[in-house]
Amino acid sequence: MARVIRLYEKKRGHRRTGSARVGRLGELLFFAVLTVLGVAGLAMMFFWLVVPQWQVSHRFIPHTCVVLDTRVRKHPTEDLFRPEVKIEYHVDGKTYVEWTYDIATVRDDPSSYSPDQQAQAEAAARFVVDPERPREYPCWYDPADPHLVVVQRGSRWWTWLAFSVPLSVLLIGAGGLLYTWLAWGKSAERKAALSSRLTPNGMLAANGKPKPRFPFVPDGREITNSPGTRLRFRLPIAASPGWSLFGLFLAALLWNVIVGGAAIYAMTLFSQGRPDWRLNIGLIPFVAIGLVLLAYFIRKLVTTTGVGPTLVEISDHPLVPGGSYRLFVSQSGRLKVRRFSVALVCEEEAVYRQGTNARTEVREVYRQQLLAQNGFEVGSGVPFEAECLLHIPSGAMHSFRATNNQVRWKVLVAAEADGWPPVVRGFPLVVFPPCEYAEHNVLEYQCIDRL
Repeated sequence: MARVIRLYEKKRGHRRTGSARVGRLGELLFFAVLTVLGVAGLAMMFFWLVVPQWQVSHRFIPHTCVVLDTRVRKHPTEDLFRPEVKIEYHVDGKTYVEWTYDIATVRDDPSSYSPDQQAQAEAAARFVVDPERPREYPCWYDPADPHLVVVQRGSRWWTWLAFSVPLSVLLIGAGGLLYTWLAWGKSAERKAALSSRLTPNGMLAANGKPKPRFPFVPDGREITNSPGTRLRFRLPIAASPGWSLFGLFLAALLWNVIVGGAAIYAMTLFSQGRPDWRLNIGLIPFVAIGLVLLAYFIRKLVTTTGVGPTLVEISDHPLVPGGSYRLFVSQSGRLKVRRFSVALVCEEEAVYRQGTNARTEVREVYRQQLLAQNGFEVGSGVPFEAECLLHIPSGAMHSFRATNNQVRWKVLVAAEADGWPPVVRGFPLVVFPPCEYAEHNVLEYQCIDRL
């Protein structure tokens, strides 16, 4: 048991550091609590602020009333105020006299009060009291309980602004929860490497800024900003699904929370013997959309996380035509792999414009098979690892990026595992124009134009 759950572990040299597993569990718990608080806050505010306004707009019956008196009421303990109007109205031959204003006032909601006494007085003054010539004003009452009546519909603008608080908590919690989950089990990288060691010498000018030798060649900083654990640099993945997955998760969560709240309210009305069939029928397409969003998110999540993370490291960067480099590949997960391959690929992209229309064409112009292995298993916590040699052909075109044309080099890792759809992940490389390296006290980068 002590080997499974350890508060401390020895890591890299003689340092004793905290257990990464315990730390990740703590992060997971922290973000899970934030997510639950955010969802609970949104649900409470929805039922407390949105549902009553919806009732007034859709369930209350329009009517007329006579104003008998007005006042500005002060909060019992705080310096807050709200308008109140005393009205008289008749429903089914019965006379009702009530103090009211809006639904928040009827429910004695704290949100009905405001610190602006002048504004509340002006709101009450809109209703004229004239005993000799009474004026009629519109009002709305609840058919199930005629004592519930309002003379003002609509919500205050700040009530919608209040949703930003639980929504922010939910975004932070859900984002952290998703990030921690997706990063679970990935090997740690060395974070203390100096930036000067990550940049090839001679690429910087005297002022420390990159020399603009090749304005149409990507500088490759995103490739050299992460050190590897086996080789010098860890290559970034070309397109991470994390953000799209998070956006889909957030959309499904918010949609189903709101629709679920409305569905609970509809079921409450049904259980009380007051079904609202318009609401019930109107909710059907929204519930269907929510279920489709949830199913699509689960399918996307399973597809994305089913095959574990792929790590690719390279011995040096930037690359030059005619150079050979070592490549390290690690595939995690718990899989039965049918086919696994690593290839070096060069693609050319061109954008053709005809008037206002643009057409993009991508063509693979070079492929070099680096590794191919079939029929093996990847155990939990024991990734598949392999090294191979990558060679850039001597006459190869260097990387190029312009407005309408690109030449891209990348390493493609393709895996086919039992029970999962095929996965292809790309890791970009940057190939510079022909260069030669000279060894002195430091590594110099001297470019030679061979054109």
